[in-house]
Amino acid sequence: MTDAQRTHDERHRTAGACCADAHDALAVGVAAAVPDAGRTARGGEAAAQATKSHACGDGHDHAHEHDREDGYAHGDGATHGHDHGHEQGQACSHGGVHHHAHAHAHAHAHAHAHAHAHAHAHDGGDCCAPAALTLAPLPASQATASGNMRSAFRIMQMDCPTEETLIRKKLGGMREVASLEFNLMQRMLTVEHAPGAQAAIAGAIRALGMTPEAASADAPPSPARAEPAKPWWPLALAGGAAIASEAASWAGLPTWLSAVLALAAVLACGITTYKKGWIALRNGNLNINALMSIAVTGAMAIGQWPEAAMVMVLFTIAELIEAKSLDRARNAIQGLMRLAPDTATVQQPDGEWRTIEAGRVVLGAIVRVKPGERIGLDGEVVAGRSTVNQAPITGESLPVEKTAGGPVFAGTINESGSFEYRVTAIAANTTLARIIHAVEEAQGAKAPTQRFVDQFARVYTPIVFAIALLVAAVPPIVTGGAWHEWIYRALVLLVIACPCALVISTPVTIVSGLAAAARRGILVKGGVYLEEGRKLAWLALDKTGTITHGKPVQTDFVLRAADADAAHVRHLAASLAARSDHPVSQAIAAAARADAVAPLANVQDFEALLGRGVRGTVDGAGYWLGNHRLVEELGRCSPELEAQLDALERQGKSVVMLIDDVRVLGVFAVADTIKDTSRAAIAELHALGIRTAMLTGDNPHTAHAIAQQAGIDDARGNQLPEDKLAAVEELAAGAAGATRSAVGMVGDGINDAPALARADIGFAMGAMGTDTAIETADVALMDDDLRKIPAFVRLSRATHRVLVQNIGFALGVKLVFVALTVAGLGTMWMAVFADAGASLIVVGNGLRLLSRSGAFDTARARR
Repeated sequence: MTDAQRTHDERHRTAGACCADAHDALAVGVAAAVPDAGRTARGGEAAAQATKSHACGDGHDHAHEHDREDGYAHGDGATHGHDHGHEQGQACSHGGVHHHAHAHAHAHAHAHAHAHAHAHAHDGGDCCAPAALTLAPLPASQATASGNMRSAFRIMQMDCPTEETLIRKKLGGMREVASLEFNLMQRMLTVEHAPGAQAAIAGAIRALGMTPEAASADAPPSPARAEPAKPWWPLALAGGAAIASEAASWAGLPTWLSAVLALAAVLACGITTYKKGWIALRNGNLNINALMSIAVTGAMAIGQWPEAAMVMVLFTIAELIEAKSLDRARNAIQGLMRLAPDTATVQQPDGEWRTIEAGRVVLGAIVRVKPGERIGLDGEVVAGRSTVNQAPITGESLPVEKTAGGPVFAGTINESGSFEYRVTAIAANTTLARIIHAVEEAQGAKAPTQRFVDQFARVYTPIVFAIALLVAAVPPIVTGGAWHEWIYRALVLLVIACPCALVISTPVTIVSGLAAAARRGILVKGGVYLEEGRKLAWLALDKTGTITHGKPVQTDFVLRAADADAAHVRHLAASLAARSDHPVSQAIAAAARADAVAPLANVQDFEALLGRGVRGTVDGAGYWLGNHRLVEELGRCSPELEAQLDALERQGKSVVMLIDDVRVLGVFAVADTIKDTSRAAIAELHALGIRTAMLTGDNPHTAHAIAQQAGIDDARGNQLPEDKLAAVEELAAGAAGATRSAVGMVGDGINDAPALARADIGFAMGAMGTDTAIETADVALMDDDLRKIPAFVRLSRATHRVLVQNIGFALGVKLVFVALTVAGLGTMWMAVFADAGASLIVVGNGLRLLSRSGAFDTARARR
């Protein structure tokens, strides 16, 4: 695992890593950290940990921040950026921002899929219309183990590193503040502070010209309030005045007329820019508002009135367009939030059916679904049958038949029949809500490339600002050049000094990639894993349920003890097997039930033997049910038994034996079948240049037989947890130093936990409906289709290509215009067009990843 990943991963806290629980998110925010619950697999908050540990740089950053109980091993179980926040007191400022969420209580404080809010934090001058954003409801203040309080604030003016830096400086000096965590995507600030300091913190934020909204500890979130549309006429007036000023200057009219018109244009759409620029300068911050304010003021001071007016108007228009583009990135997963309906038809105690808010439905309630309706909550079918389209959650192309006892999930679509289901998860804790929470959490964290860009931007702006000062002063003093000419060139450099396009290029791309993956049923727990996916060299896979269907059936039973009764041996084996949830155990128990073997015996002292089998006591006698390794450890093997086991294993069957204190009583053979999708997935992985290895606790013969059928490169049997860990380490060591050196691991059981923890990327399959998989995996696949892993790799590579394109383009434009300006060929108009145009281009390029096909197209995958 890389250092960057260790920074993000809760498992490394005990190794001395200082990570913050940054449970902020994009549409369903969470303030409380997801507990580890003793798991050794990856922690649920892994993707959000980097928010605190990396300060934002000088940039415009809009998009910031299954375990089985038994031990069978037969198939393993800032500081520069555009400041779009609305200022209070402006003619077209937005009113208070509120949000709405159905009330709920959940230990992780997960908001659910019905949470909505309307907000707009962009202020392109004063003249833009609001855009609807879906934001997470704020969690209430909570006490921490250290005795402090943890409070979340919504700050609608905070969406760039500019505001983050201002707030860090302001609050960082307060004794009452222990830590700060920013989620700029959600405009959410989480503060750990001394009790009673919340009001002082809010006051400090207001002193920066921002309006914090704090959650109340004893009141539910208030309903959303639609914000009034902002008037368009100030921008139209400013544009007309700027054009008139230019025309007056061109026609040779008096200079005062051109100056008055220009001043009117600047005042019409630039007051907010000046106000924010002053706040930034007062706090030692050179953001885009400060730079534009200095540049426009300087242009007016040297008599360039028309150009000053037009630059301010163009800047305002560019901010407006950019805001709308970025809002699309912010709302990239808004479609997921709209999947689940707001209401459900619930059976009342008197038998009547009533439609109520989904957020008010309690566990155990009976809900009715008609054909064509979306399912509102997770549940289990109790009456009726139908086919359900689960594509919105899992990406499956075909509907799934649902009958009594079958699970249904919020956000899926009932296609044909009508049925009733019992609610198994409230709206706040449905699979859909957990998916949204996971994606938001990932989108609130910074990817490695984003951290690099922020660090670069932190030094870029001061350097260019220093160059501008030198350009303005040195030539006139040293060579006697015209002050007017060189000051103008310096003003152009000030406009170029903002690294907006550079800094927004990465987060917009990462956010779009994460959202595109979520739409395909692939939950990526952070940009670090999305970037790491392109480097996969090896993928290690579990066998049962991953490569095979995971539903083996008993094919053979051989009685080994001549004096024993076959039915009694099967009865004992089934009694032990029924206590385990391993697929091999379940196959033996199912076969006994199908053949009407005697009722299960009472098993005492049951124990799972990791990687070997199980043991227990029946009627005072001890029995073991386990694999070849267990038999050898117990000393019950013989040449005859070895030959018998070898014959069965060469057929690709998993073999377990029932053993008493002195001998092997019976041999059970179980077989599984390979999924067609597994063969296709392995072929796609090979086409991508990724080699595959199967790590299974099954016997080597079975492992090689299955691997040969699936086309897997390397198969290793009899793998205990420590063996799987060693295998992953061996694969990683073999790939070290190569361009692609990452190792992935696919698994879900106790046997897989150490290997999953060591792998660079841990994949969990069939995560729909399982808390553990969604919260602990680095990448969670919402169904059992292994083809989602090569799709993830293609997306990762596409994301990397877009990142390189955006960063290269943004840097290239800056360098070209710095050179043109120093040479006297650049103008302020050109600089504004270059800055705004580059920003729009990189945003648009990043949003391409939201295409349903482009990033996942096999034909476009590059090795």
